[in-house]
Amino acid sequence: MIARLGSVLAAMLLVSATGPAQAAAAQPVPEIMAALGDSISTGFNACGFYVSCTPRSWSSGDNPQVNSHYLRLSAMAGTLQKHNLTFAVPGATSADLLGQVRKAVEAKADYVTILIGAQDACVRTEQAMTPVETYRQRMDAALAELRAGMPAARVFIASIPDLRRLWEVGRTTPLARTFWTAGRICQSMLAQPTSTKRADVQRRQRVRARVMAYNRAAAQACARFGPGCHTDGGAVFSYPFTLDHVSKWDYFHPNTDGQRILAEQTFEHGFTWEDPR
Repeated sequence: MIARLGSVLAAMLLVSATGPAQAAAAQPVPEIMAALGDSISTGFNACGFYVSCTPRSWSSGDNPQVNSHYLRLSAMAGTLQKHNLTFAVPGATSADLLGQVRKAVEAKADYVTILIGAQDACVRTEQAMTPVETYRQRMDAALAELRAGMPAARVFIASIPDLRRLWEVGRTTPLARTFWTAGRICQSMLAQPTSTKRADVQRRQRVRARVMAYNRAAAQACARFGPGCHTDGGAVFSYPFTLDHVSKWDYFHPNTDGQRILAEQTFEHGFTWEDPR
């Protein structure tokens, strides 16, 4: 199991990096929302074989089993109903975020969720991971574009899940190992899943450290954006998910239960919304 101390420290770092933004006053329910990011936010593999399932997205989905941000906010006010957009794309990295932000600006989205970075770390080799400084620059550029195009928009940034946690809970399951190897899934972390050799242990530690660095960079970019941006304070990264929360199509993407957990954790640690009822 992942050392809980490491997770707690990571969460503390993320919260401190976000700073005063987390203490913002209650916000009015948005009129248009947009989900930005990668396959996690498209609900990939949550309801079918290697397809996106946007109704089960933790952010913009409308499936009641997930109870997404969209459904929770729609229950507060009818202004948001049917104004849930998904610009997230499977396989997207931080390099794609700016283009997604431009689509959100064009759509005049006044609430934007971002979960990006898993694909920056989940590559064929450790050496191919996106450098932290590059990730930071891309986040800053994307948020600056959003601030310029939609100055009053609220932004929520979810932390990247702990990839080593996935290895921990799946490494003893033969089917999970088979999918990871045959599909070459996240080989920077999941290659040689049964190996306890020092080189493999240290590789996993470095990949996990890279994800933590991405999360810190995102939290810092959010703080620079101003009080209109919140993070989850590391809640997603720290959550002790199990194989019950991942799709049996690939043992990697969140299933319906996993998307529900994402919705719960992120909404709980996000903005405080005014309920007009």
